[in-house]
Amino acid sequence: MNQEQLNRMHSGKGFIAALDQSGGSTPKALSQYGIQENSYSNDEEMYTLVHEMRTRIIKTPAFDSEYILGAILFENTMDRKIDGLWTSDYLWEKKNIVPFLKVDKGLADLASGVQLMKPIPNLDELLTRAVERNVFGTKMRSVIKEANADGIRDVVEQQFRVGLQIFEKGLIPIIEPEIDIYSADKEKSEEILKKEIQKQLNALDKDVKVMLKLSIPTVNDFYSSLISDPHVVRVVALSGGYSREEANDKLAQNHGLIASFSRALSEGLSAGQSDSDFNSTLSETIKAIYEASIT
Repeated sequence: MNQEQLNRMHSGKGFIAALDQSGGSTPKALSQYGIQENSYSNDEEMYTLVHEMRTRIIKTPAFDSEYILGAILFENTMDRKIDGLWTSDYLWEKKNIVPFLKVDKGLADLASGVQLMKPIPNLDELLTRAVERNVFGTKMRSVIKEANADGIRDVVEQQFRVGLQIFEKGLIPIIEPEIDIYSADKEKSEEILKKEIQKQLNALDKDVKVMLKLSIPTVNDFYSSLISDPHVVRVVALSGGYSREEANDKLAQNHGLIASFSRALSEGLSAGQSDSDFNSTLSETIKAIYEASIT
């Protein structure tokens, strides 16, 4: 584990850029960027186009370590290069931005008010490759739709079980049990979730470190006890469907919570923009998310 990266993630000022839309969400990400589905005829072409989009974002002057601590990549992006360097090496060596990898394979069907992660069949091999590529940590997502105590416990147990496997490979897992922001009993779900996470943290050996990625809570500063837990490197927030402005407003009211936005980060960017327009749009976005993250 890279100590410099760990220190940066633990106490650096800034946020994490999530550039990790995967197979299912790539067409949507591309169409928001102005590239329609008739522009590519297979997955390989689609992934090449999305890599071009991500490369453009990463290489833009606005994408700067003064504001951005880390970036989450999709497996296909990790296996591609920018200017002859593996994407993760480019991020760290050229930009001083810490690379993460999304490792989950999507969500299982809804049961007990939650969606667990689907099994991750080649996880060990993927983690080995991530270590070889100098990736620092990973991210995996589950979703909570209802305040169902059994379902939420299952989500958190699964996340920590897989998280431990990831930590043992020398990577820092970002544990992401997202609560649907439109859930009718969101606040109740948050209460159950916090208890279950705390229970899992208390059971960890003292050297184990994790990160948490959570929906912005209904009650401001609700997760402050998790933020200060010695096992927790950082707690980051997802935008979860809020507009960027709304997500930033809510985030700014939660001290110590920083952003890890994906859709809210690329809002307003398009393939047809000139480089200067692209850079100034991204620059404004990045500065606004940064300001909300340093409260």
